[in-house]
Amino acid sequence: EVGTATMMAATGAVKPVHVMMKEAGEAFDPKNYLPAITGYYSTTKGEMLSFPFNSSSTVMWYNKDSFKKAGLDPNKPPKTWPEVFEAAKKLKANGHPNCGFGNAWVTWVNVEQLSAWHNTPLATKANGMGGFDTVLNFNGPLHVKHLQNLVDLQKDKTYDYSGRTNTGEGRFTSGECPIFLTSSAFFGNVKANAKFDFGNAPMPYYPDVAGAPQNSIIGGASLWVMGGKSAAEYKGVAKFFTFLSDTDRQVGLHKASGYLPITKAAYEKTKASGYYNEFPYLETPLLELTNKEPTDNSRGLRLGNMVQLREVWAEEFEAALSGKKTAQQALDDAVSRGNAMLRQFERTVSR
Repeated sequence: EVGTATMMAATGAVKPVHVMMKEAGEAFDPKNYLPAITGYYSTTKGEMLSFPFNSSSTVMWYNKDSFKKAGLDPNKPPKTWPEVFEAAKKLKANGHPNCGFGNAWVTWVNVEQLSAWHNTPLATKANGMGGFDTVLNFNGPLHVKHLQNLVDLQKDKTYDYSGRTNTGEGRFTSGECPIFLTSSAFFGNVKANAKFDFGNAPMPYYPDVAGAPQNSIIGGASLWVMGGKSAAEYKGVAKFFTFLSDTDRQVGLHKASGYLPITKAAYEKTKASGYYNEFPYLETPLLELTNKEPTDNSRGLRLGNMVQLREVWAEEFEAALSGKKTAQQALDDAVSRGNAMLRQFERTVSR
């Protein structure tokens, strides 16, 4: 998903999916797909540019056995950030001295998802969806408060930083961190490696933010169609996308991988079968994504140089967590450095 703006800006290199499907005469209605997924890969008019394939969202995984030992209800995980902080303190005091809670993908969880879940803009122009002249603005009260909380809790390991990507996820499956926020697609790894009873829950929210929680945004990837091919080749690609959209095929992919079903029909069929009664953690990201109708703040992000932006943001987070900068200074610098990169990207695509 982080490559969306770059692919969009590659004029002539890609063929929009909605155009290809129409020209190939293949039945195709964007309304059949889950809007929280397709919105990430569509224009503001709802025209799908690429085809969603493996989609996930951020969820909060937790160790039910550790909850019991700490006197917490394993069937009532914390819903708000203050509740997470309190639970993490109890867990730290009861067998988890090095990590009350943690997360992978530090900026995806604590900037991108935090913004969408609280219906707070991360950048202008609908987080870049409305144009490449977008300006970052995630250095306001919500983001500063959240980073400051992490900084304060890092001091005694109630929170413990676990890296920029997903390399720290093993801290959850090993039992070291009893609460861990990361992708719902972590499911296969947890199922295979956790030697304890586990569950997951929606991301926590700050109860003093009006309207929270809103909806989460997706991670994962989509399929892009390259330009300059023959009509016959596009007909084949269009048939393949129809094949992938088949309801039973989507249900099968969802159950086997933990990734989300991309169509409404596949989600409804899985739900109607009672599958989520036995495996509730597979529905958590879907409940988050469909919690409310997406807004300009929660449809997704479309920022150029996104991979590089995340590195810069993570660098500033690390500066705050290590005490080298205040939370406000770190986010001010993340925003200003990021905006310079966005202007560079804008100049590149406007030539």
